[in-house]
Amino acid sequence: MDAKAAKTEAARAALAHVESGMQLGIGSGSTAEEFVRLLAGRVAEGLRIVGVPTSERTAALCRETGVPLSDLDKTPHLDLAIDGADEIDPSLSLIKGGGGALLREKIVAAAADRMIVIADDSKLVGTLGRFPLPVEVNRFGLAATRLAIETAAGKLGLAGPLTLRMTNGEPFVTDGGHFIVDASFGRIPDTRALSNALFAIPGVVEHGLFLGMADTAIVAGAEGVRTLHAIQQ
Repeated sequence: MDAKAAKTEAARAALAHVESGMQLGIGSGSTAEEFVRLLAGRVAEGLRIVGVPTSERTAALCRETGVPLSDLDKTPHLDLAIDGADEIDPSLSLIKGGGGALLREKIVAAAADRMIVIADDSKLVGTLGRFPLPVEVNRFGLAATRLAIETAAGKLGLAGPLTLRMTNGEPFVTDGGHFIVDASFGRIPDTRALSNALFAIPGVVEHGLFLGMADTAIVAGAEGVRTLHAIQQ
């Protein structure tokens, strides 16, 4: 199957985990959008859920398709979060944030009892880092924050371009009003050390390493749909 069909099948399999009455975190990105469209069909048939979206774009799609919405102020505890990923390693550690919603995605995932990741199998990697790591940063002090990221990464033996994400000739701005620096470090052997180092930088708001958050991944590809569970490290 092609990539779009694989995303649809992964989303369809994830929908089987959604039960009536659930408070559901709904992710962002192309695979999550396939999930929203399938979820809307079930809602139209009578499935009772309330969704908390991880981005304004997801919220707009939910409203368009008739998926009932709430937010974390009204619904602070979620039963399940379903979202996509840019990379998935064997422990189900993730790189997320290619679409720019990583801060809200992580807040929603942390509020949920469980997180299921849905993706096509091209997202599976042995070690995270092929996909540039998104780092959400405060606009203030951007140059100093970039230098601090470069220095912290260097101490861990990581190096590579740090690129300010742009759109239409202007810096990309997240739903939270921040910028994103995409860090092309390549292979990241110690993701926990990098996570801690980035969080120690005052200008870093959040980063796209999702560690220990997903317990299940549903991936689809030429071999069909597979359900993966985390390998504890």
